[in-house]
Amino acid sequence: MRVLVQRVSSASVSVDDEIVGEIRPRTQGLLALVGVTHDDDAATATRMAEKLWGLRILDDQRSASDVGAPVLVVSQFTLYANTVKGRRPSWNAAAPAPVAEPLVTAFADALRGLGAEVAQGVFGAHMQVSSVNDGPVTLMLEL
Repeated sequence: MRVLVQRVSSASVSVDDEIVGEIRPRTQGLLALVGVTHDDDAATATRMAEKLWGLRILDDQRSASDVGAPVLVVSQFTLYANTVKGRRPSWNAAAPAPVAEPLVTAFADALRGLGAEVAQGVFGAHMQVSSVNDGPVTLMLEL
């Protein structure tokens, strides 16, 4: 599992011009773009949620768990693109939708179980993601 996380002052995701998920934190929140690969499982999703929730990337070296920062979770299979050969990315490392969708949901649910306020995109939909990066701070998390 890979999560590209950005510290944001706001973020939203829309489908067909309708906002389906949005965070407007008091100070800072996190936008989590989540990619799933073939050998990921529910335990991987839980560990990744714990890692993200405790990651000290907010002001004053605080974590989302320290301040109750909201998280916007958006599925992002393109995090597993292979661009080594040619000009067309290969998506072979990305898990197929029947595997990936429940694990993205498990990741979001694990965050909620830790106490996070979580908004989500729509798996498999053509989404427009808007965010205001704060810092900017962008990190790739992998397990």
